[in-house]
Parts: sequence; structure tokens; C-alpha cells
Amino acid sequence: MSLSFRQSDILSLAKQNGRVAVEDLAERFNVTVQTIRRDLSELSDAGMLDRVHGGAVLRSGVSNIGYEDRRGLNDEAKTRIAKRCAADIPDGASVFMNIGTSTEAVARQLLTHKNLMVVTNNMNVANILVENPECEIVVAGGVLRRSDGGLIGNLTVSTIRQFKFDYAVIGCSALDDEGDLLDFDFQEVNVSQTIIAQARHTSLVADHSKFQRSAPARITSLSEIDTFYTDAPVTSELAARCQEWQTQLVVCG
Repeated sequence: MSLSFRQSDILSLAKQNGRVAVEDLAERFNVTVQTIRRDLSELSDAGMLDRVHGGAVLRSGVSNIGYEDRRGLNDEAKTRIAKRCAADIPDGASVFMNIGTSTEAVARQLLTHKNLMVVTNNMNVANILVENPECEIVVAGGVLRRSDGGLIGNLTVSTIRQFKFDYAVIGCSALDDEGDLLDFDFQEVNVSQTIIAQARHTSLVADHSKFQRSAPARITSLSEIDTFYTDAPVTSELAARCQEWQTQLVVCG
């Protein structure tokens, strides 16, 4: 499909925010809502967006958004989430941080923490924390995934099992209405499940765009998460489940 300049801009906005709204786009581009609906329908037909009531969202499926695109997705929200999550991690803690742009954001907020030990299968997290001389960094072994700097596989799992962490900070690709954490890579799922099993306290960092997506592989349920940091309110049903599961819900608005 050959995109118009407006359609290209709409797609870029969707990548930045996870979702676009018809009324907002009509005002932004100074065109009618009918024109925007036609643009969104064409982008949907081309497999680039999924239509939802009042707008469109990034297409869900069996493959993730490119890592560089994810880095720019909801950057301000990720920073707010990361600041609150890092504030709840005390000096002198041992922490595991997995693959993802949200966990990288938390790593940036740990640069002034003291006497930390961070174990990670995320080469980007390791490179960020090099700037903190008070942080001992352990990089889990495994197969390097060049697309995002992640280490995955049996060697990664074996390394993680040698530790017991005070805190684990993990991300996910999607979070469904039932409170299940989802991902695209089955090997990464195995790593994440091992991290949760080896942590005394597990924190999930996930912005609102994860509510609007889907992925094929299940990591775990929010019932297995101690604290869930996000930037927007969840549905009343999911909030009630979190309360029932004793999962602390922290909205960093």
C-alpha cells in the first residue's frame, strides 16, 4: 500500500501513543471525521492498524513492534512509571531486570542508588548501569538476540536459578482483561517465569498501551505479581481482581 503523507503521520502517531482517535486526528489535520475514518479503514485493510470504537490501535499479532519504535512509545509515561518503581527499591538491594524498554527506563532511575547488585539478561540495562559505580552488574549468559540486546535460552535460565533476588523488575508485551501477562517470544517467556520464581518481590512495569495489544504466549497472571506500576487506570474488573490477589496497583499519573 502506498501511504499518503497524512496516513504516514497517522501511523507514526499510533506508534508513539499506541492508539489514535478520530476526533483528535480530524482536528489535527483539519479534515472531516469521514476523511479520517477512510484513512483508518485503509490502514486497517493494509494490516497496519486495528479499528476500534472512536479510532484505531496498533495491530496485535504474533510479532512485536520493532525495538527502536518501542523506545519512543509513551516515553513520558515510562519515565513516570520508572521513577516510582525505582523509588520503591532501597539501596543495598539485589535486583533482576529483564528485557524491555520499560525496564531500561527503570535502570536509568537507579543511577544514583547505592550498593546495588543488578542481574540482567538485557545488555542495554547493563550498559546504562555502567555509569553507576555503586552498582555491581551481573550479565546472565545465553544467546544474544540482536534486535533488542536480550539474552535468552537455557543458559540464561540456568544462570538465573543460581540467584535469589530481593526484587525483580519485569515488563511484558501485552496485558489482557483477565490479568494475564503476554509476550511474543516463547524463550523469553521461560526466562521471565524463572525470574518470578527466584524473586522475593516482583514488580511489573507496563504503560497503558499494553492494555490495547495482544500476544500469543502467556507469562503469568497478575496474581503472581506483587506490585503493578502503570500510568493509567485499569478496568474496574481488573482493579477488583488485583485487590483480591493482593497485587498492589500503582497508577503513576
